[in-house]
Amino acid sequence: MSNIHDATNTNSTQKYALLVRVFHWIGALLILMAFIAINQGDEFVGLHKSIGASFLLWTILRILTRFVTTAPSPVSAPAWQKTIAHLTHVALYVVMLAMPISGVLMSMYGGRGVSVFGLFDLPTIVSISPSMAKLMNLWHTQLIWLVMWLLIVMHIGAALYHQFVIKDGLLNRMR
Repeated sequence: MSNIHDATNTNSTQKYALLVRVFHWIGALLILMAFIAINQGDEFVGLHKSIGASFLLWTILRILTRFVTTAPSPVSAPAWQKTIAHLTHVALYVVMLAMPISGVLMSMYGGRGVSVFGLFDLPTIVSISPSMAKLMNLWHTQLIWLVMWLLIVMHIGAALYHQFVIKDGLLNRMR
């Protein structure tokens, strides 16, 4: 009888399509860049907004790409692990959309536009509302931010668990 965590599992060494891998790693880099920019001070808020708006577009394209590419075969794992992995990925996509959307709405409700690297401004889609700006600020800087980082830590932790504990080569799928 074979172990479900057998390091020779060939399913875990199949790679995602190159485009999916590019979207994954550049998306991760954009998250990191947005985080660094906002923590550099007020003079970097514009850069943070530009990165965030770019990340929103990037995430939409990433999701569309997942619909038109074939994922590798599922790895052998207990059903509960597959369920948690699936729910974590869905939640990551939700927060990857919610984070920049809440940031854009926070700016617009606050009467501030969102310029994307000075190339163009996002069209204003809401009226100024200080109470909604405050709510979007709460969501963007507290609620979604906390959930996003929790999910990222879970995602990285699971990848490292597969790489160094189970040793099933799962991480190679995204390389």
